[in-house]
Formats: sequence, C-alpha cells, structure tokens
Amino acid sequence: MELSMMTFSNLRSLIYDQTGIFFQDNKRYVLEGRLQCRVKERNCSSYEEYYTLLKFDAWRDKEMALVYDLVTTNETYFYRDVAQLQAFMGTIIPDVMKVNHATCTLRIWSAACSTGDEPYTLAIMLQEHPVISKWNVEILASDISETVLDTARKGIYGQYAVRHVPAHLLLKYFTKEQGQYELSPAIRKKVRFMNLNLYDTARLKLIRGMDVTLCRNCLIYFDEKAKQKIVSNLYDSLRPNGYLIIGFSESLHNVTRSFKPVHAEKSVVYQKL
Repeated sequence: MELSMMTFSNLRSLIYDQTGIFFQDNKRYVLEGRLQCRVKERNCSSYEEYYTLLKFDAWRDKEMALVYDLVTTNETYFYRDVAQLQAFMGTIIPDVMKVNHATCTLRIWSAACSTGDEPYTLAIMLQEHPVISKWNVEILASDISETVLDTARKGIYGQYAVRHVPAHLLLKYFTKEQGQYELSPAIRKKVRFMNLNLYDTARLKLIRGMDVTLCRNCLIYFDEKAKQKIVSNLYDSLRPNGYLIIGFSESLHNVTRSFKPVHAEKSVVYQKL
C-alpha cells in the first residue's frame, strides 16, 4: 500500500488546516509510515479511503485526535535545557515576584507539554524555592494529544526521562518501583492538564493573564505562516510584560516584533512589549 502524491497532498492539507503542522514534499514517506497503522486498523484498502474517512466519517473528530498523536513528536525529559531553566528561576521569577508582590500569585503555562516532564520540572523547582513557598502558584500544561496527557497525569516515567534530575531530588520526589519512577502526588497536584490545539485561536482565548508561557521545541514543526498565528496566540495569553520561552534552536526572527529578547543566564527569553 503506497501513499500517492495526490493523497499525500490532501492529507497534508487536512492536517495543516487543523494543526498548522506542515509536511514538506520530501516527508511523504514519514506521513505514510505514521498513518499506516490507522489505515490498517480502520480496515481501509488505501490511503485514499482513509482520507475520505477523515473527511466524512461520523467519528472523524475522534479519528483526527488519533492522527494528532501520530504526527506530533513527543521528545521530552525532566530538566531539559538547564540554561533556560536557570533563566526561568534566576531572571524571570524574581521579576515576576516584583510585579505580582501585591497578589502573591504566579501563573505559568507549559504549552505543548507532551508527557508532563517540563511542567513537573517547573513545579519541583518552584517547590524548592523557599521564597515563593507561600505564593499561589498556578501551572497549566497543555497538549494536542490526549494520549500523552494521560501519561502526564499518571506521573510514571522511565529512567531516560529522569536521567537529568539531581540525585537528591530524585530521591525526594520520586518513588522507584520495577524500574519505573512515580512522581509524588504533592507535585502532580500542582499541575493542571488540558487538551489544547495551539492552532485553535478560538479555544486559546481561554488562556489569558499568564506571567510566563513556555513553548519549547514546538515551533520548529510549523511553517512561517503557522508560526505567526501560534506566536500571536501565545502573545495574547500573556499579561503585559509577561515572558515567553521557546526552544534553543528556535527564533522569533521574521515571526513577530511583539516581543523583545532578554539575555539571561546564557539564554535568550522573550518579553511581551
């Protein structure tokens, strides 16, 4: 069974319209491979038939949710890109505390959180920060994939995911059993998970007044037009002068001029103008 160029184009357009994720012509084999299991599972005789199902089947929304799981990449782990985390704790948090000293409230959004490694890392770091222990800290974490959100809510991870967690924190916040590491309920309850598509502007209006939004290692999967739309949504999520953190390999160059770069702790973060 082969994915023809015409059907590839149709599937690519459908996925792009829904998510902003774009498959270049040379990635046809990637999309073919990722969707192959669903084509077989739905007893479709061809990719063309599967495309028709996605367009017109009564349960197409549920099937598209499974497609999201297949086309998104969920590479993540605890304490990823430590320099950015140091910028978060060393530069951003002190500034936010000055601004919000009257309310003692901190609101953080981990967008495209995958299996929860990032927001849980932030929760641990803030828990270890005694100055902020009496603050009301809200951590929202979102992803387009319900599958990875289910994993995140369970809070159980393999050795690979926790390999960079400092040893004393691994002992303090995780319970090891049969080679798996279960995160403590005290940390898990600090994060609220939500299914959100960053390309869905209407639904993103639910997210407002954030002090810090993290969207790391996600924008690389979108073309310039989609990036502009998503970054605009992220901009709107922030309070005035709020902060946006994107991945090390990502840039807002040619995407927006609505943020100013801030050099902090060997990293660059962005502040809303």
